[in-house]
Order: sequence, then structure tokens, then C-alpha cells
Amino acid sequence: MSIKGIFPIDNWDFNSESVLTDLPEKDLQLLMFHQSRQQYKKGEIIFREGAYPSGIFLIEEGKVKKYKTDKHGKEHIIYVANRGELIGYHAILSEDRFPDSAAALEECLVAFIPREDFITAVRESEVLSKRLLKTLSHEFTVLANSLTLLAHKSVRERLAMQLVIIREKYKVNFQPGMPVEINMGRDDLASLVGTARENVVRILSEFKEEGILETRGRKIIITDVQKLIAIAND
Repeated sequence: MSIKGIFPIDNWDFNSESVLTDLPEKDLQLLMFHQSRQQYKKGEIIFREGAYPSGIFLIEEGKVKKYKTDKHGKEHIIYVANRGELIGYHAILSEDRFPDSAAALEECLVAFIPREDFITAVRESEVLSKRLLKTLSHEFTVLANSLTLLAHKSVRERLAMQLVIIREKYKVNFQPGMPVEINMGRDDLASLVGTARENVVRILSEFKEEGILETRGRKIIITDVQKLIAIAND
């Protein structure tokens, strides 16, 4: 089912896809003039935290995880970016290094846009610059909500919340009543929720017993999103 009207997905999802949607043709050409495309395998690094950016990235196919690594080498996933979204532009706008890393969650096709073209497009396109400003403001709200989630929700509630959010990214040719299949490893899911893998495995088993989802290997099939939303909102 659609969650529109019963769950405020915009409060939890960055979704920069709208930045390029219906962008004036001359602005889009300016931005994409020197683009190049690269295929990434699952787990392959797109950019690393601390590196200097030479451009930005547009996800054309697949999904990408954005994450930070602590001093012990443990990954903490901040966000899962989907097809159509821009990543890596924060560092260029702030004239700084990448604040996080990005890697392919599955096989991806990613377009690289050189730094100079991005800066020129932002400078000359009023539409693009306004959209980026709006997107950055929205991302601040999402991050504030996420901090609240970590501080006040149990692991069970956080996992339910993340499954609701991730479910939206895995919708393909969706029709009302259709179950949604999430293809994400338990380690990545645990990193996204901010807990240990064993906790994720245990709670997924509980959700399965409650008729909320099914599992097939690493795949998670959401069958009752309303129950997930109810748990997330406890």
C-alpha cells in the first residue's frame, strides 16, 4: 500500500531527486556537458571521507550508501541514496573535503559531473541554485529528526522506522496492495539503525512471527507496512 497520508516520509528522507526534475534544458546541458559514466560493483567505493572533491555524482541506476567510519573502522550509514539523486555536492558548496564516504549498495551506474561544470551551473542557473538551497535546508531537518530518533526510540522502533523509509526506495512499478522487496544485507541494515547485527536479526524474526514481513535470504519482503508504522510511532 501507499503510505501517503499515514506516514510523513519527507521528514525522514533527503531525496535530492527533485533538484534536476524538469530543470530548464539550457541549465541541464550546462551541468551535464562534460559528464562521464562509470559502473560500480556492490561494495565499490565512489568517494571517500576526507578526500578533496573533483566533482559531484548523479546516481542513474542502483542505490548508494553514504556513511562515516569511526576510529575503530566501523561503518555508520547516514543515508541511502536512490536513482536520480545527486551526491557529493555538499563538499564543493562548502569548499571542503568530503564529510562522508559513498559506496554502491548494489550494482550502480553513476554519472560524474566535473567540479567546474557544477560551479558554473550553480552560478548561472537561478533555478538550480534555489533548489539546492531548499534541499540543503530540508536535509538539516531530516538530520535533526534522525538525531531525535536515535536518542528517544528503542532499537525495535528504529528498525521499524528504517524499514518504512527504505521500503519507499525499493518500490518498482508499485501497485496498491503489492508487497515491497528490500534487498539489503543485515550488516548494512544494522549500521543504518545504529545497533548490532544480532539485534537486527532477532527483531526481524519477531516481525516475521507477527506477520509484518517475510525473508528470503538477504531479501526482506514487507507485507504489512501499517504495522511497521504503528511500531515506529510508538
